[in-house]
Amino acid sequence: MRSFAQLFQELDQSNKTSDKLEALKRYFLSAPDEDKLWTLALFTHKRPKRQVNTKLLRVWACEWSGIPDWLFEESYQTVGDLAETLSLLLPLTTESQDRSLAYWINFLQSLDKMNELEKKEKIMQVWKVLDKEELFVFTKIITGGFRIGVSQNLVTQAVADAFGMEKTEVAHRIMGDWDPSSSNFNSLILSKNLSDDLSRPYPFYLAHSLDKEFEELGEVSAWQIEWKWDGIRGQLIKRNGEIYIWSRGEELVTDKFPELTEMALTLPEGSVLDGEILCFDKDKPLPFSLLQTRIGRKNLTKKILMEAPVSFIAYDLLEIDGKDIRALPIKTRRALLEELSYTVCHNNLRLSPLVESGSWNQLQKIHKHSRKMMAEGFMLKHKDSAYEVGRKRGNWWKWKIEPLTIDGVMVYAQKGHGRRADLFTDYTLAVWDNGKLIPFTKAYSGLTDAEIREVDKYVKQNTQERFGPVRTVKPGLVFEIAFEGIQESSRHKSGIALRFPRIKRWRKDKSIEEANTLIDLKDLLEVYGK
Repeated sequence: MRSFAQLFQELDQSNKTSDKLEALKRYFLSAPDEDKLWTLALFTHKRPKRQVNTKLLRVWACEWSGIPDWLFEESYQTVGDLAETLSLLLPLTTESQDRSLAYWINFLQSLDKMNELEKKEKIMQVWKVLDKEELFVFTKIITGGFRIGVSQNLVTQAVADAFGMEKTEVAHRIMGDWDPSSSNFNSLILSKNLSDDLSRPYPFYLAHSLDKEFEELGEVSAWQIEWKWDGIRGQLIKRNGEIYIWSRGEELVTDKFPELTEMALTLPEGSVLDGEILCFDKDKPLPFSLLQTRIGRKNLTKKILMEAPVSFIAYDLLEIDGKDIRALPIKTRRALLEELSYTVCHNNLRLSPLVESGSWNQLQKIHKHSRKMMAEGFMLKHKDSAYEVGRKRGNWWKWKIEPLTIDGVMVYAQKGHGRRADLFTDYTLAVWDNGKLIPFTKAYSGLTDAEIREVDKYVKQNTQERFGPVRTVKPGLVFEIAFEGIQESSRHKSGIALRFPRIKRWRKDKSIEEANTLIDLKDLLEVYGK
């Protein structure tokens, strides 16, 4: 645990990719195999089940440290992070331990069948032997709040560098449905006999945002052009009669889309398709908000299946007859995909239509109609491109439409997490409606560090009310909010929900009276929310 806590600190304290990569490599070369597995699991969102309620942790911490509830809450509001608050308030231990990360995770899992008193005794045993840094990480794990500024791509690169492997090979192996409690690091990562894992998807190929002039891309005829759909990117796999549906976030979502599982049974054996899961009805894509109604549900009723029907919009074929064809040019893969689609002929399998254009100028005009297509813009794929791994430049580009914008007034603020745990970074914005400010969205990205510190100072000097971690702020700051889409929503006071809201800029040139109105939002909804 000590070496894992040290790794966590090194990763959290540096913004340099090279430093993080070196820290990860050192760790993977020195840690026990079982700790390597759990580290991979934690960094790839395979976290252990939470066994202790955070409210109980607060009560036990007050009792152990001898401080009143109100002081703990004040400390928590100042720090903004429960794990950090506990690590600061609990008495320093006079003992020490040299147990592994895997030992402590297994320790947590052993609490599953215990009653509250037994759990309390076990947790207090832990508090006696873990130092401040170890306790911080331990609490992050136990509360399910373990997050660190490291991408899975970087972790994959570190493992590949540490053990002299191809990055693609590592990426392929850690994406499958494996359990760190029952897996072995050597067989999962280092063994050369893993091709029989039928459920394993291929690493996704990701595109960079278009940052070149059209003249630099050459002739428009050299590019395969598709709509950029606003759904869930996924891979549909049929191997040995089994169906697996993976999201780009490496979550197995097969059970959430029974109609796609039924469709996939008609695919040829040994097929892997890359595409987008979309709500689709009467040959038209439906809003992403409708798809969201299915994502978090454990039970899919007939009503939900009828109201949010889904299809798989296929735009690439990665494997056919059990053969990996990613190295073939996309024009060849597309032809094979069209043949497969024609053979299967199922309503829930649709080809992503190609956009035909004789010139870049003509394409620009078509691009302006993206929102009418419920799309985010275009994908440009060079017709000679292979299906690569990760985010590469040159052969695939995403050409997104300009975001919609609205000017809102900050009315609430909340502290952030990690290195920004003592700063107010999460803001609620409002628009005017008959002389009143009506909240319409939240935003927490888009400002520079200097601007965040300036806003934080304003919040602290202009707080009007406190509701737990939230502060009501005297209206005074106007921000331009950019977003990708707009929909009606009965869950929001404004009656409107935004897609991917973020701060575009701080409008210091505007007074709060010049912010937009709810009528302005509804006008955008009328034009772009259909």
